[in-house]
Amino acid sequence: MRGRDEQTGQLFSYVDLEARVRADHPLRAIRQIANMALALLQCEFAVLYAPRMGRPSIAPEKLLRAMLLQAFYSIRSERQLMERLEYDLLFRWFVGLGIDDAVWDHSTFSKNRDRLLDGDIAAQFLAAILAQPRVKRLLSTEHFSVDGTLIEAWASIKSFKPKDGAGDPPADGGRNAEANFRGEKRSNDTHASTTDPDARLYRKGAGKEAKLCFLGHALMENRSGLVVDACLTRADGHAERGAALALIEPHAERSRAITLGADKAYDTQDFVHDLRAMKVTPHVAQNTNGRRSAIDGRTTRHAGYAVSQRIRKRIEEAFGWIKTVAGQAKTRFRGVERVELAFTFAAAAYNLVRLPKLLVESR
Repeated sequence: MRGRDEQTGQLFSYVDLEARVRADHPLRAIRQIANMALALLQCEFAVLYAPRMGRPSIAPEKLLRAMLLQAFYSIRSERQLMERLEYDLLFRWFVGLGIDDAVWDHSTFSKNRDRLLDGDIAAQFLAAILAQPRVKRLLSTEHFSVDGTLIEAWASIKSFKPKDGAGDPPADGGRNAEANFRGEKRSNDTHASTTDPDARLYRKGAGKEAKLCFLGHALMENRSGLVVDACLTRADGHAERGAALALIEPHAERSRAITLGADKAYDTQDFVHDLRAMKVTPHVAQNTNGRRSAIDGRTTRHAGYAVSQRIRKRIEEAFGWIKTVAGQAKTRFRGVERVELAFTFAAAAYNLVRLPKLLVESR
């Protein structure tokens, strides 16, 4: 049964958490925006819980607010998050816990978080933030940028073993013995990780090491630099372009053409053709390194092309925050669904960090 988002305040306590948080604290504005988004998700929450059956679980609103704190303050684990909630009054106020309310067990918190996978709540939370009228005014509906980034899997390279089981067990009987991969040919066709089968061996560019990883993708609008959509896929050479088409397609259903900025990895004939078929102008960086670019003078002669090439690099700011502050450079989850939930939710947290300042500047 779904728990209720009750916030008792100072009714049964001598400590007023609302008064303890200073009026200009950044979390006040963030909490207001987050609560408005959570209010739009009430129907989605109701579907995930049995009506009036069983013991009440953690209220999904409190669960998501706690996950936001974990991203904002770079808290590595649920166990550390619960410990912080135990003694930090600011955290209790943000989540909605009273001064005397018991903190959940970390394993209970993790199991309730997995329930959010069934409703694609992270993506809907991101959309609910952007759907608010005062936020919507900040967004561009015509100019976008897209890019992808590596998310390292929670799996060791030693777990990447032949699918036919031909790998030799450790000679000394240990589970983490020395391994020598020199001269051994490994590929995703013949090998798979025993720790996370969804992870793929991939390298981002020439001269870089191959890692077990996923690919995170983000679509940014160019006016304010906010992430308007995000997804995560298994890592392969075509995933970035396929994800870019899927991300821009909902925004291309309009009579007026829109633009999409991207780097050289997206400069292929098929990708550019598919964009133009959707009435999307491909502002893709030209790749002329030993080949002919799919972007010609019809596109590059316009001043807007140079503007898109300059602004599209701001998407790296979002990736930098998501991977360093929100801790997604090396994911703590296994399986593409759980990793996508964490990546998309981190993108929503990035928007929430930037929105208070953007809203003040737009007045």
